[in-house]
Amino acid sequence: MFSKKRPISKEVTERVLAAAKSLNYKPNYWARSLVNRSTRILGLNIRGESLEFGQFHHSLLNGVLRVCYENGYRLLVNALSPSYLSQVENISSDPVDGEILLDPIEADARIEERLQSGMPIVIIGRPPEPYEAQVSYVDNDNIGMAAKATNYLIGLGHTEILFLNAPISRTVSEDRSVGYKAAFKHAGMQPKPELILHKPLKGETAHAFGYEAALAKLTASPGITAVIADTDMMALGVYKAAEQLGLRIPEQLSVFAFSDDTVLSPELSPPLTGVRLHADRLGIEALRLLLEQLNATQKSAKRVLVPTELAIRGSCAAPGARSK
Repeated sequence: MFSKKRPISKEVTERVLAAAKSLNYKPNYWARSLVNRSTRILGLNIRGESLEFGQFHHSLLNGVLRVCYENGYRLLVNALSPSYLSQVENISSDPVDGEILLDPIEADARIEERLQSGMPIVIIGRPPEPYEAQVSYVDNDNIGMAAKATNYLIGLGHTEILFLNAPISRTVSEDRSVGYKAAFKHAGMQPKPELILHKPLKGETAHAFGYEAALAKLTASPGITAVIADTDMMALGVYKAAEQLGLRIPEQLSVFAFSDDTVLSPELSPPLTGVRLHADRLGIEALRLLLEQLNATQKSAKRVLVPTELAIRGSCAAPGARSK
């Protein structure tokens, strides 16, 4: 009766359900999964060595969970490190029907492993070049977004712009670097490679990197009048460095972030200018693509770009002279 493989009358169904309830009986979940060859669990795989949950991740997770709820799926968030999973006693297949992979890097072993096993996957972020035509993915236009942000600062009069970028191995880091450099070239200027710094993949928090990198670079290069940070937390570190150096934001230093934390950004003083990435929509579109793959008889690779827009607040202005 529970499998609904044969028609059962309403009267019998009600009697069986009543008996099951009185006996506290429920069908075994894993036994049913073995029979149906489906767990109705979907995975969200996050790189554990660089896990630092912020508002972006919370919003993305909300979007994924919303579509899971609407379609009767559980969600398994997997942040286990590759070193742990490679130990003999921990080797096992994941109990999921399909998986979303977050934060792709160049030579990302997760993608090759899933493709070899035949597991349906969707990536949030641009896949490495060898896989771009093989897998479905959801992303922002990071090249265009970085160019737009840099153009905005150049339009205010800034020519020395420090870029505190994501870890160099991430594809999003490469795309944003391309956009940053393109904006300078479009304005008839040459970007300075020494003004692009990358957060380490492991160890240092975004806040600590923002503080230490900004403090060191602003001290060594007084001509810098603007900073672009990868995240709001990184920008918060830049605010702290500016305060220590006696630099007023935005009068003497403009600060911009490639994310828009709707909680943190407006509360900073001055409120932080950034980009609305619509992380919840990234999650929604990724889960919809994954469900589409699970239900399709013929697999195809699709790309969905979620638009972004600048969130202009109070942390950017025309460059002003530093106090002597």
